[in-house]
Parts: sequence; structure tokens; C-alpha cells
Amino acid sequence: MKHLLLGLLCASLACTSYADSATQETQQLEAKVAALRTAMIDGDRDALLALSAPQLSYGHSGGAIEDQAAFVEKIASGKSDFVTMDLREQTISISGDTALVRHNLKADIKDGGVPNTIELGILLVWQKQAGEWKLLARQAFKFPPKN
Repeated sequence: MKHLLLGLLCASLACTSYADSATQETQQLEAKVAALRTAMIDGDRDALLALSAPQLSYGHSGGAIEDQAAFVEKIASGKSDFVTMDLREQTISISGDTALVRHNLKADIKDGGVPNTIELGILLVWQKQAGEWKLLARQAFKFPPKN
């Protein structure tokens, strides 16, 4: 009976430790997404580089795909200017060193100086590299028309 109780206690502690770890990872990712949002609004070149992986694949809803250098340059130069950005309905799913973050994005932008409001679905793929979550891929998509 003692062994059974000891086993249940150990299992309970292991589950609690795992849950705490998953919560910490989720909180770290929430903070990274918030930092990415701020860096994109501010056009902060250094922050964009620090948050993204050198292997970044950044997909736009219109089909264009950029690497890390093109993504950072477009935002930091102001060619693509996020004036406001609201992220809603965010979900985070973690599997090992990979995390999938989905949210809906509504933003006021100026692309090439032309103001516009966009509403898109976003999938972010984050990968843990050297102990830090880095943005590895991003894909935006348009929502189907409302009937």
C-alpha cells in the first residue's frame, strides 16, 4: 500500500511539474508574440531580427513569401507600416521544440504610403533555438467572404 501511495504521489508531482512547464512555455510564447507585434508597429529592426530565425519564411495573404532579411527590411524601412495591430482569438499549441500560434489580425497599415485596414488569419510557427523561441514561419490568409 505504501508503494502504491508513493507511486501516486510521484505521478501527481510529475503531472504538476509538466503542467507548470507547459504554462511557462505558453507564457513565454505569449510574450514573444506581443514583442513581435510591438516590433512590427515600431519598425524595430533589432527586435525583429532577435525574434525571428535566420531561416524565416514569411508568407503574405497575397502569396508573396519573404526571407528574414526581406521581412525585416520591409517593416524597418516603413515600406510596410503597421499603424495599429489587434490580435484576437489566439491559440497556442506546443509540441516539443515547435509551437503553433494562431490568431486573427486586424490592422491599420500603410503599404507604400497607401492606408488600408486588413483582417487576416495568421499562423505563426515558433521553434526553440538555443533555448529561445524564434519565429520560423508565418502564413497569413484571407477569410472566406461572409454570406
